[in-house]
Amino acid sequence: MAVSNFSFKSGRLNLYKITLVTILCAVFYLVGVWQQSVGKSLIFAGGNYACTTSTAAATFENSTATSVIDLDFAAHHTAADLPVVQKARRPNFPPCDSKLYEYTPCEDRDRSLKFDRDRLIYRERHCPEAGEILKCRVPAPPGYKVPFRWPESRDFAWFSNVPHKELTVEKKNQNWVRFENDRFRFPGGGTMFPRGADAYIDDIGKLINLADGSIRTAVDTGCGVASWGAYLLSRNIVTMSFAPRDTHEAQVQFALERGVPALIGVLASIRLPYPSRAFDMAHCSRCLIPWAQSDGMYLIEVDRILRPGGYWVLSGPPINWENHWKGWNRTTGDLQAEQSKIEAVAKSLCWKKLKQKDDIAIWQKPTNHIHCKKNRKVFKFPNFCQEQDPDSAWYTKMEPCLTPLPEVSDVKETAGGQLLNWPERLTSVPPRINSGSLKQITPQNFTENTELWRKRVAHYKALDGQLAEPGRYRNLLDMNSFLGGFAAALVDDPLWVMNIVPVEADFNTLGVIYERGLIGTYQNWCEAMSTYPRTYDFIHGDSVFSMYKDRCEMEDILLEMDRILRPQGSVILRDDVDVLVEVKSIAEAMQWECRIADHEKGPHQREKILVATKQYWTASATEEENQEKQTSSQS
Repeated sequence: MAVSNFSFKSGRLNLYKITLVTILCAVFYLVGVWQQSVGKSLIFAGGNYACTTSTAAATFENSTATSVIDLDFAAHHTAADLPVVQKARRPNFPPCDSKLYEYTPCEDRDRSLKFDRDRLIYRERHCPEAGEILKCRVPAPPGYKVPFRWPESRDFAWFSNVPHKELTVEKKNQNWVRFENDRFRFPGGGTMFPRGADAYIDDIGKLINLADGSIRTAVDTGCGVASWGAYLLSRNIVTMSFAPRDTHEAQVQFALERGVPALIGVLASIRLPYPSRAFDMAHCSRCLIPWAQSDGMYLIEVDRILRPGGYWVLSGPPINWENHWKGWNRTTGDLQAEQSKIEAVAKSLCWKKLKQKDDIAIWQKPTNHIHCKKNRKVFKFPNFCQEQDPDSAWYTKMEPCLTPLPEVSDVKETAGGQLLNWPERLTSVPPRINSGSLKQITPQNFTENTELWRKRVAHYKALDGQLAEPGRYRNLLDMNSFLGGFAAALVDDPLWVMNIVPVEADFNTLGVIYERGLIGTYQNWCEAMSTYPRTYDFIHGDSVFSMYKDRCEMEDILLEMDRILRPQGSVILRDDVDVLVEVKSIAEAMQWECRIADHEKGPHQREKILVATKQYWTASATEEENQEKQTSSQS
């Protein structure tokens, strides 16, 4: 009974299936008949079909017509019919004129003549407008050679790299530089130190302590060929040397060729490009700066960048005028009056004159301004600056006012915080971070950043064997330094790093970098740097092109990098992979050899690392240049 019941149910199920299939077949048949009837409603017009239905219906009608239709397999569209697509512009950066091998865009002499000569304003930075920027690669001079390695480079430079003999004639009796065969020799002399820079520094060291690490950063105004800074390096004192591009041809270029930190710069109407409280010591050796003029404006600027308790060292006129006035071709009354004015300006800044011995005089800045504010009743001028950012120093006009030091509660306290001596200063948390003056940067951030850059630099050395080779690179540039971690990780190598804090950066951290015992400057990378071509052996940049993405042309930044990079010098850039792909395309058009490597954490990071090398090439020598070179070598 159960079996019979199952059979009955199965038969009924099969009947349902048959009925459903029959209904579906009928529906599809009716749809097909309807499509045929619609297809036959085509209207003939001049032998062509004017479709009143969809294209699919018309195609169906044609394919089912009873008459035979010849199928046309010929191509009705050719490549010529396609719309013209513009090809992507391939960058082209030809070599600049061979005469531009020392081109410094923002210190161009022809442009400078358009500006006021009062207070040397014409010697300040005056950069080309956007339409004037050269789109070519600045060549090296004919015969350019890789510079001598440090420490040999302190004493020698190739003549072909800096083909100027003016200083060898003008400063012949002062032992600045001598020309010997195919090279220059730097005996270490100076106008005020005929016995050499080492002996001169020893004399300073007898007046203040240069050996205990309390003096680490120095600035040399009107540096000449920077022998003072060159010889301080052996005493663990790093000096920012600067001088204008003037009649003393190529003095800053000589300094850089020697492997000594230097920039083109001048004390004129705008602040020096350094933060407040940056340097432990400032120096002028016959630098010809009129310190007592312009209401003491230049000494006021030195005071801004000098650290609390820092020293100002002056040698040359008018110091020791009693013994030198005849040689200086000035009257005793004139020199005595100049010294009295300098002494008065220094007192108005609350500086204390420590010592004067022979040709050297030294003043010291107070460690805080408690007493200085009280004596404004005596010194009516200069007043303290009001509502002014003391670290703002990019095209910031100098003002005849005294930059106030951070407040302290005790007269024995050092304004801004006491720094440790070198080398502990490098890794200790800088006072600017400890005080909380830099929002969102904590002591923990600083410690983590220092460790991060140790790992990153180790990775860089694995990518670039030349960076790992001690002595291969001497002059390094970090285009976006933040807290100076890149430079700190390289401090034990025989090199120095120019740390750049872009003016567009979220945080002004250059003061932190100086508090670590490192040096640097401000820069807007939409403009050229105040330095000569072929300044740096190695350039590093962290997220620089992302920062400047909508500010200026990527190719202009890369051409500036090419200008200041030495032939066979290297570059390491870290940025988003899409940014680096575009950078690589432009860099290869500049004849750099490039490759993109993975992040130190592995291939899954969007941030990548571009490693590039500038190829060796020089300008072609003209007959006139060859003849001049031959004459020089014979003389």
